[in-house]
Amino acid sequence: MSGPHRLQGISASAGYAEGPLFDLDRTAASYVGKATAAEERAALETAIGAATGRLAALIAASEGDAADILEFQLAMLTDDALTGPAFSHIAEGTAADSAWRRALDAEIAGYETSDQDYFRARAADIRDIRDQVLRALTEDGDVLAPAGAILYGEDIAPTRFLETDWSHGGGIALKAGSTASHVAMLARSRGVPMVVGLGAVGLGAPPAKLAGTALLDAEHGGIVLSPSRAEIDAFRRSSSSFSARRDLAGTFLARPAMTKTGTAVRVQVNIADPSDVDGIDIATCDGVGLMRTEFLFGKTLPDEDTQYRAYRKVLEWAGEKPVTIRTVDAGGDKPVPGFTVEEGNPFLGLRGIRLSLARPEVFRVQIRALLRAAVHGSLKVMFPMIAVVEEYRQAAAMFAEEQATLAARGIAHEMPPLGIMVEVPSVAIAPEAFTDAAFFSIGSNDLTQYVMAAARDNAAVAHLNSVRHPAVLRLVAAVAAFGQREGIPVSLCGDAGGDPASIPSLLEAGLRDLSVAPAQLAMAKAAIADVSV
Repeated sequence: MSGPHRLQGISASAGYAEGPLFDLDRTAASYVGKATAAEERAALETAIGAATGRLAALIAASEGDAADILEFQLAMLTDDALTGPAFSHIAEGTAADSAWRRALDAEIAGYETSDQDYFRARAADIRDIRDQVLRALTEDGDVLAPAGAILYGEDIAPTRFLETDWSHGGGIALKAGSTASHVAMLARSRGVPMVVGLGAVGLGAPPAKLAGTALLDAEHGGIVLSPSRAEIDAFRRSSSSFSARRDLAGTFLARPAMTKTGTAVRVQVNIADPSDVDGIDIATCDGVGLMRTEFLFGKTLPDEDTQYRAYRKVLEWAGEKPVTIRTVDAGGDKPVPGFTVEEGNPFLGLRGIRLSLARPEVFRVQIRALLRAAVHGSLKVMFPMIAVVEEYRQAAAMFAEEQATLAARGIAHEMPPLGIMVEVPSVAIAPEAFTDAAFFSIGSNDLTQYVMAAARDNAAVAHLNSVRHPAVLRLVAAVAAFGQREGIPVSLCGDAGGDPASIPSLLEAGLRDLSVAPAQLAMAKAAIADVSV
């Protein structure tokens, strides 16, 4: 490889890594076909069994979010709905490897064509399942990456991440990938530098042959291949600076967040699964600013008790501190079998509160679970994708109806404060219609996407997708000012709240309540302490 080669993508997990490149996309060994359909079926069954055993062993050695991801894969791998089509293809005369690939690729396509990054990111899990079984079929032993390597390729499987020893450094550089993928979540929680979107159109293509040392700057989202001596020196200075800032941030974790001039700022956490709180000390945060509930709505619709137990666990963990639970934000990039509908433009379609109101029999189950769980802590409930006040009023009326039903049955419950997500521009522009809401929570991810017409997980337009654009900040400031005038609490729960580069602008816009990913708590508090507001 001659001369330096720079690629720009999107940071998925901040940090720096210097090391040899390891090709994730090397060609696998070929499958040797069998004489009969019965032998092909037996070969696939054996391979699925081997992959199942591998997952079970990984689960035994994992906990928390990693175990949850693996258990999802194990459940999928043992589900006849996933494996059945492959066996049908074999019965029709297809070889085991082709049958498995055909069946799994169809499933993957269903996830990848979603317009929301949450479910597009789940496609990586299905690809992981597909490839584990294919490896078992071909008996292709995995070549381990050298210690401290930068893993480079189209995407990376969660199992590959979990099987890698990150104790000697290293990082991940992906041509595709997503900031919302399971691996990105794992990387952030473990401090592994990761960049995605390096293969976006217009950003340059990587060299054909991967060799030598690379410099991964996952703070700014770039990688340098075949760096010069001067580039290596500059990179090491930046890496040392980042490490010093991160170490300093750790000293802020246990303290209340406060600006340089003494203004208090509430910092809460965003969680996607009840197990997320297992690794968080409640003393380090001011509660939960966003608990997503989509994780409950997987391959089947959850019943009332399943939801109640999930909500209760988090409320009891938080104690007296508030827990804001968002009603199911399905649709768009989060399809749910038996609940969501296929649409030409899902981001602008029947998603969020619109879908919940269209399917009241599903929504009422969640409402009852929330009302019952409210007795176990300080619950707040917010509705996603609100665009007009009638949506809020219909949802609030359904809460009142279900409260009456529970009261008539003598079931313990409480009515929580009901608020709204401010993520549709119509609400941010005209918030005066929503004075009935108990609180506002700005969803900066969707608000920015809708204002700038630029998807946040698309590297080709990432430069447009910034909460710091004056148009977005003007809306944030207007909502904050309106809330202050009307006595309506306003917080922000999007990714921008945990971005040290965006925090000064958000505080200057008038926000005093941010909710961030747990791994961002320390850096967010440190950034707040550096602002003079």
